[in-house]
Amino acid sequence: MRIRSIKDARLALAIAGALASLSAMPAFAADGTGDDATNPQKATTLGAVDVSARLDEARNSLSPDTGSSQYVIDRQTIQALPLGDATPLNQIVLQAPGVVQDSYGQLHIRGDHANLQYRINGVLIPESIGGFGQTLDARLIDNMKLLTGALPAQYGERTAAIVDITTRTGKEGTGGSVGVTGGSFGTINPNATIFGRSGAWSWFATANYLVNDVGIENPTSSRKPVHDRTNQVKAFGDISYLIDNDTRLSFMFGATNNRFQIPNNPGQAPQFGYLDVTNFDSANLNERQQEKTRFGILSLQGKMGETAYQVSAGERYSGLSFTPDDIGDLMFNGVASNVRRSNRATTLQADFSTPVGDNHTLRYGLYGAYESAKSTNDAMVFPADDNGNQTSTVPLNIVDASRVIARTYALYVQDEWSIGDHWTVNYGVRADKYNAFRVESQLSPRIGAIWQPNDSTTVHAGYSRYFTPPASEAITSTSIEKFAGTTNALPDNGSNTPLVERSDYYDIGISQKLGSQWTAGIDAYYRRVSRIQDEGQFGAAVVYSTFNYDQGRIQGTEFTLNFDGGPLTAYFNFAYNRSLGKKIITGQYNFAPDDLAYIANNYIHLDHDQKFTSSGGVNYAIDSTTRIGADYLFGSGLRKDGAVPNGASMPSYFQLNLSVAHDFNFDKTGALHTQLALINALDRTYQLRDGSGIGVGAPQYGPRRGVYLSVQKDF
Repeated sequence: MRIRSIKDARLALAIAGALASLSAMPAFAADGTGDDATNPQKATTLGAVDVSARLDEARNSLSPDTGSSQYVIDRQTIQALPLGDATPLNQIVLQAPGVVQDSYGQLHIRGDHANLQYRINGVLIPESIGGFGQTLDARLIDNMKLLTGALPAQYGERTAAIVDITTRTGKEGTGGSVGVTGGSFGTINPNATIFGRSGAWSWFATANYLVNDVGIENPTSSRKPVHDRTNQVKAFGDISYLIDNDTRLSFMFGATNNRFQIPNNPGQAPQFGYLDVTNFDSANLNERQQEKTRFGILSLQGKMGETAYQVSAGERYSGLSFTPDDIGDLMFNGVASNVRRSNRATTLQADFSTPVGDNHTLRYGLYGAYESAKSTNDAMVFPADDNGNQTSTVPLNIVDASRVIARTYALYVQDEWSIGDHWTVNYGVRADKYNAFRVESQLSPRIGAIWQPNDSTTVHAGYSRYFTPPASEAITSTSIEKFAGTTNALPDNGSNTPLVERSDYYDIGISQKLGSQWTAGIDAYYRRVSRIQDEGQFGAAVVYSTFNYDQGRIQGTEFTLNFDGGPLTAYFNFAYNRSLGKKIITGQYNFAPDDLAYIANNYIHLDHDQKFTSSGGVNYAIDSTTRIGADYLFGSGLRKDGAVPNGASMPSYFQLNLSVAHDFNFDKTGALHTQLALINALDRTYQLRDGSGIGVGAPQYGPRRGVYLSVQKDF
């Protein structure tokens, strides 16, 4: 398996702490040939493939990464993973350094809770409502860059990491593939992809359907969870039209519809009575959740003289609905909530890049978003006394609804300055404004530098001031008064509205080539945070709500080692992280008074803090048709409650995955690709969560051993 960084002779050589310059990065046409865009002369005889390659190069020049840390995962790497193209996107990102897995498919990068930004072809995609469905599919990815650290001024909003995806493009004519992955736990995953190019038009589309019996992490250590079936539909498309040699119009669209049963934890004892019912088997609960996402983005991209540009207008809708087991939830939790959340976002993004002389590139742009987030909690509860004791077995119905209108505005300008043959400096400033319940704004300076004394060594350092608005889709305005005197009563204390997070981020690292086959890198970071954001699951619905600590401190170190020996490739990542927060200042009604009192005067570990994290893998091509591979994940354990909130760690875990792939060649039908994967080959039972800790809703276990076979036919 190969995970490698981009190298440029002047600007960058990067692995987990080193950098690359997209402006100097060679673009490749659909047929795999490179295109030199340093001489942007007009030629009416250029073919569509050549024009597309030049426009790809122009688009790349819009996005610098000087001073940040970059990790690149290409399509070849994805296909070498045990599940290949069937690998969920979050599992692909887990192969990068410093990425921690959590329950419900969540990721934590460098000590942040979620806070990931997804971009497709340079366009920011507003995030979906936080649940456990994956919106994007690996089959659309040509390559994916993970940017972390001190980001340039172009990047704002979600800043823990930038997942920057470049989509696949079509060849002349029409092609595609059909396939299916099936195996353990009732898994069936058929898929189809089509792409092509004709004249000025090009297109790419992919869709797949997934069904299995392990939609969400098992709350018990049993091999097969109870009531955990899922079916998921995902589709993505990208259509482009070349207006002329310097202009391209593109339309991207995507849709997902994911349905989940909420798995049950047998043997639980009811805490409340319902009418004349006094007992309920928790294995028979029937809670369900559905998540939908749809987006469409229209982009005009090209060059005006020496200036490259991309202007995009988009719309994204995301919805979540949780359907409780009315009687069961009332008896176990004292509340049965039919939860509905939706978020509609309209966005405008414009990015420009202009070379100034021989040594400067000026980049500037804007971003705006209008979001309407609605939340409805149609709840049944029991009457209760002042001590929370049930006073009647006849439930009451309470409807609690809220709506948030959020407006986001951002402007940025930055200059990339090449100083001699060994130095590159990118400095700039970003202005952000966020208007929801209140108006908040910030002017954020950014600076990053690369020193490359020779072709083997790259040193980088950077500083960024960040302004991170709360995720609008995770804001709820719960009416504390409505639930007074019920079994869902909440303490009337503190603020109900999350605040914008503000932080200072420092990052420094070095990458070193060791001969022609080895590359090593080390990166260190420190973040001082005011009003640090966190998220928690506070209720039966698997949906997260945002709250703030007053102060936060995050620091860590990452080490990477890569080997590329032709048929044999390997990688190793190891990361250390510490994430601490003090004094909860918003969303206090979600917490016990004793916990609030302790956290008010003491730093505690954030619930997603994992001290040590490691990933690695090896892949060997036996010949042109057969390869074998293995990869692993290791974590020292997320936090759980101890003597103090989040005061202890879950046990460490290790998961080993194996694979073998072979291409069969038939005279009449051509090549047929097959891939056999063994997930958690050692069948080691490990627990991600035990149900305790700040904002942790239930226990969750990692996957048990599973065998999966993928078959794919290209045409």
